[in-house]
Amino acid sequence: MNEMKSGVIIKNGTVVTMDKHRRIIDKGIVVVEGSIITEVGSEVCIKKYPDFKVIDAENGIVLPGLINTHSHLPMIAFRGLGENGIKDRLFDLIFPLEKNMLSRELIYNATIHGAIEYAMSGITTFVDMYYHTDEMAKAIKKVGIRAVLGETIIRFPVVDAPKPYGGLDYGIDLIKKYKNDPLVVPALAPHAPYSVSKEKLLETQSLSSEYKTPILIHVSERTDEPMRLPEEYKGKSSIYYLNNIGFLKKNVHLAHAIYLDDKDIEIIKNIKCGVAHNPVANAKSGHGIARAFDMKKAGVRMGIGTDGPMSCNSLNLFETMRGVAMMQRAQYKNATLMKPIEIVEMATIGGAESLQMEDKIGSLEKGKFADIIVIETKSPNMVPCYDYYAALVFQAQPFNVVTTVINGEIVMENRKLQTFNVEDDHEIMKHIEQKIRPFAKELEARSIKYS
Repeated sequence: MNEMKSGVIIKNGTVVTMDKHRRIIDKGIVVVEGSIITEVGSEVCIKKYPDFKVIDAENGIVLPGLINTHSHLPMIAFRGLGENGIKDRLFDLIFPLEKNMLSRELIYNATIHGAIEYAMSGITTFVDMYYHTDEMAKAIKKVGIRAVLGETIIRFPVVDAPKPYGGLDYGIDLIKKYKNDPLVVPALAPHAPYSVSKEKLLETQSLSSEYKTPILIHVSERTDEPMRLPEEYKGKSSIYYLNNIGFLKKNVHLAHAIYLDDKDIEIIKNIKCGVAHNPVANAKSGHGIARAFDMKKAGVRMGIGTDGPMSCNSLNLFETMRGVAMMQRAQYKNATLMKPIEIVEMATIGGAESLQMEDKIGSLEKGKFADIIVIETKSPNMVPCYDYYAALVFQAQPFNVVTTVINGEIVMENRKLQTFNVEDDHEIMKHIEQKIRPFAKELEARSIKYS
């Protein structure tokens, strides 16, 4: 990691603050002391900090770090498998891969690899639901990225919990270990309304309230979900069910939320639950298009997510931002919906709001954590750059991110990762691929495929 002086100044950029006034400061500076932003303003302020390390943004865009509000990052080890028409990819491929291939070591190394991709593409905070989250925590701290890590709670045995619902105890251990960590926000993650009993959902909410931690859950992702709910709620919406039993509170973060009616949206808005909108993954999986425009119009706290690297092989949040615009406009047949500024909001301050973390991250403001990215505007795809928000949504790519600062630490500078040897990571991932490939080919060969 770069040796730091008294602090860091990012200068000579267009600072897109995403604060409540949505200020844009030409030739602005952002001053960082320790892990905190201490000043955002014009370059005349720079004389006050003669001993600070200076990063020249070279007329690029200085933006709050992007927030990926839903993922299953260790599945990056399986990215690209089963893409040729397997009928039931979840049961025929993903579950067997997880059962036979997952280990502490794989989860740690795969998380390192994914965190590197995140940091190098401008994502400074991500939200995740998976297994062995203590290994994930160690990995993300090694790279230096921020994460909300939810230990999966589900009704059958899994790799890190030999007993049904064993993830609950595992998750409490994670909370106790990392409750005051500067980068890790521990959470509990009941898988879905149909895969966790009513009693365990309420126990999870009770424990989460006691420990003051978030809850992450998949909701309304599939068309058949209402028929998989408990008998007395069959055919009802998952939002109705979760609210009726007393589970929904503002600490609940809902992934997907595709099949919502107006009453569902009103419930979510009033309770102040967060929503992770995953347009590209939902389209790739054939699940459908969520009512993101209606939710945003109603005032729902909403961010965007890539989902796991098997649902959406890319961890590219710029691509996801484009997906928000294109799918909503196509769905409603209206090219004026989802303005670029609204979509950049979802990728930054909106994601923070969905996690109840808007006082800490999501905008460039004095007193917030220094999670900052610099996006260069010299590459052909960024020229011309008439509208900063439009350029971020419709032009920018991960390779345009040149500098990433997380919690005040320079994680990447001039496209060079400072915290981990990328070549070492590449070698580790090659060995993982060689180990997984034969078993994956066997699974694919015996799976039922669409003709």
